[in-house]
Amino acid sequence: MKALVFNEFGGSDVLHYEEIPNPEIKPNEVLVRTKSIGLNFADIYRRKGNYHLAGEPPFILGYEGAGVIEAIGNDVTEVQIGNRVAFADVPFANAELVAVPVEKLILLPEGISFDVASSVLLQGLTAHYLTSDSYQVQPNDTVIVHAASGGVGQNLIQIAKIYGAKVVSLTSTKEKANKALEIGADVAFTYDDNWVQSVIEFTNGKGADVVYDSVGSTLQDSFQATRIGGTVVFFGMSGGDPTPVDPRMLMDTSKTLTGGDLWNVLTSFEERQKRSKQLFDWIIAGKLQLQSPTVFSLEEGAKAHDLLESRKSTGKILLRP
Repeated sequence: MKALVFNEFGGSDVLHYEEIPNPEIKPNEVLVRTKSIGLNFADIYRRKGNYHLAGEPPFILGYEGAGVIEAIGNDVTEVQIGNRVAFADVPFANAELVAVPVEKLILLPEGISFDVASSVLLQGLTAHYLTSDSYQVQPNDTVIVHAASGGVGQNLIQIAKIYGAKVVSLTSTKEKANKALEIGADVAFTYDDNWVQSVIEFTNGKGADVVYDSVGSTLQDSFQATRIGGTVVFFGMSGGDPTPVDPRMLMDTSKTLTGGDLWNVLTSFEERQKRSKQLFDWIIAGKLQLQSPTVFSLEEGAKAHDLLESRKSTGKILLRP
């Protein structure tokens, strides 16, 4: 099979496209011929050596994709050859063939294309658990979404609106703020604004019910913008490590700090089907809309990495085997 591989850490120029042996599946795995592969910042970090990689070179990036089952292991009964499937947490996805443990498969309904699945699963499932498990968004809640123009942020805005909340978006530029408004945010502030004060004014002095903070360095400000008894959900640190939180502040204000990680909720085949079905139903009904992806051939993976690192892309970047 052909795959996008690298032998040493570095810039996008370390990536090259070459023929390597097909993966061998275990009894509990299936062989998926990929049709669409999602590119994520985690792939950039792994290519640079910031994230741990197991095994020996050549390394293969990628954790998210969709395709068709071509072979099944002896112990597999949940799916069949020919099924259309996707996955969001399986390594070595930057290849024509991927060995996928059956419990990590997500079955695709007819109304969901390979590109849509590869565009929504990782970020959409993250937004889904954040709004249902980390904090259950209720009608008329005021929800603050950090980094609102990113993939998770755009999904958070739309899902919070599905639940009937009022959404405050936070972005780095006016252009990104306008994008957040286009997809449903009720009000948009930039980090250059005195956004904490703006939130307090927007909520008539009360503060937000919940803040979804993926920036990290903004955590103290997030607490300032949260009402007495409110919740801050910390799920990323794209802007740097947060400062320590004083538990006495939590006690004095009755506020809650909670964390979130997708892999703590995607714990079984059944859990993946249930959560992804909710996403797919929203998409098919037109309640959750995705930007058109930018597609590169897998052979052009270096160009795709360059675009993602430039932070000039707004929709999902996909690789086509």
